[in-house]
Amino acid sequence: MVAASGGPRPDAPGTLCQLFFEAVEQYDRRDALLHRVDGAWRDISHRALLTRVRRTGLGLRALGVQPGDRVAIVSENRPEWAIADFACLTARIVDVPIYPELPTDQVAYILRNAGVVAALVSNAAQAAKVATVRAECPALRHVIVFDPAGAAGADLTLCALEQRGAAGDDEHVAARYRAEALDARPDDVATLIYTSGTTGPPKGVMLTHDNFWSNVNACIARVPDAFVGSARNVALSFLPLSHVFERMAGHFEAFRTGTTIAYAESIDTVARDLEEVRPTIVCSVPRLYEKIHARALDEALAAGAVKSRIFFWARRAAARWATATLAGEKPGLLLAVQSRIARRLVFSRLHARTGGRLRYFVSGGAPLAPEINEFFYAAALPILEGYGLTETSPVVAFNTPEEFRIGTVGRPIPGVEVRVADDGEILTRGPHVMLGYFADPEATRAAIDADGWFHTGDVGELRDGFLAVTDRKKDIIVTAGGKNIAPQPIENLVRASRYVSQVVMLGDRRKFPVMIVVPDFEQLERWARRRNLRWVDRGELVALTEVRAKMEAEVFGRVASLANFERPKKIALLPRELTIEAGELTPTLKVRRKVVDERYTTLIDALYRD
Repeated sequence: MVAASGGPRPDAPGTLCQLFFEAVEQYDRRDALLHRVDGAWRDISHRALLTRVRRTGLGLRALGVQPGDRVAIVSENRPEWAIADFACLTARIVDVPIYPELPTDQVAYILRNAGVVAALVSNAAQAAKVATVRAECPALRHVIVFDPAGAAGADLTLCALEQRGAAGDDEHVAARYRAEALDARPDDVATLIYTSGTTGPPKGVMLTHDNFWSNVNACIARVPDAFVGSARNVALSFLPLSHVFERMAGHFEAFRTGTTIAYAESIDTVARDLEEVRPTIVCSVPRLYEKIHARALDEALAAGAVKSRIFFWARRAAARWATATLAGEKPGLLLAVQSRIARRLVFSRLHARTGGRLRYFVSGGAPLAPEINEFFYAAALPILEGYGLTETSPVVAFNTPEEFRIGTVGRPIPGVEVRVADDGEILTRGPHVMLGYFADPEATRAAIDADGWFHTGDVGELRDGFLAVTDRKKDIIVTAGGKNIAPQPIENLVRASRYVSQVVMLGDRRKFPVMIVVPDFEQLERWARRRNLRWVDRGELVALTEVRAKMEAEVFGRVASLANFERPKKIALLPRELTIEAGELTPTLKVRRKVVDERYTTLIDALYRD
């Protein structure tokens, strides 16, 4: 059994209430938060935030919500999400974030399972969703909506809740509220975050104040210059705050360091928001980086022969510089000059599109293709890839600028131990590991052994102290011939093609592996129009002989270097994206393989039959 440790934790146990009040007092900035209103960015100061948080917490108490009760937050990223979260934490209420995209039946399950007594929702649509299942949730007594326009579907608005809190608010009440908040203990449950449920009903992960507190401080200790608390540090928040990655890195860690948090107007406006907000740090899942990479390639190819040759020369030169640098070598003078020219000619545009001030991207939630990581590193836009789970609050390990190895997720952070079991499963132990699963002691015992090691369900290896994650243990494909195949790295190879949007590799107990592929239709349709192909809808498009040949070339070309048993032998093209609404993806965009396998059985069987 191989083991690694990030060394001792850099802090004493603490609470998120402590984090909140200390940050407000230390930074006291005008622009703690930014949000877009009527086409302009508006700021919210630390002082205004402090008042609104306290009055929201007092308002919840006035409704009869007690410390330890569960309160749901069903909302997109916005300032009110942060206000609701810190209000619950400082009132010592356990909040339960719920993805607003979740279908009604899953929302009902979480509300019932957690025994939620109040729900804070963003708008009329979310209020209506909760209203349809309210009769099924006996504990639910109050629905509070952020937007006044949604008042008809709720019991009261957030504004009205704050007014209730303000009615009895004065400096003595404020002092008492703060003191009571700081009485919270590090091992108190702060939040229940429900897992994605790729193989069954979601489980409520009980994360304590110190789970987050230790994770925040350990990450800051590893990269102290990522967040330095100066006026020039801005984080763009667009990953769902219901997800533990954004909650820790883009919310608690940013707040702890005085970094301005700017909320993207929506996931569709991220490109515009990057240029307007000009962030210094961005946290995202790999899909964003894949799209930026694909767009850069597409523009290079469409720019004409001369510009295309310049682009690919620049990419090669920068890649050689990156390879030498990452190997610990000092690039020669000629290569260093070529790399600088490449960045000025080609990559400067990429920098401009990210606002021109970006210091680091951070990637998590899914494996990042090495090809994509190398591209951004060569462009002097390093992606610090990390690894974690909801149950580890979340960070276990991540790459830093000083300790950076593509193809790995970095070294364990301070306070965290990692072991790789004999069967390849990654185990971890430390202050980041959850308290357990809510009302499910059997599942808790199955996940955390008697020595405190959490069994992640992921397979990986340690390479000179760097952790490499190869796949989910349950996703390993065992062919009829007894060969073991880890599908995620192979899917990453294929997804690096700009013509591929989504891919699922299947083949457990079958003769050979196959792939379900969803094309990137924007790229594919542009390619098809250049060849004067004709189609009515996407079903007709993916059925065209020329399109099938193109997509097969993209897929099989990407996997040509793999062992014969690892290579998918056939592919099937889908005419639409896999979606959360259809139950094919989790809210964190992970594929539910079992659902895909069952839903497309006829299509998959035909691949083997043909």
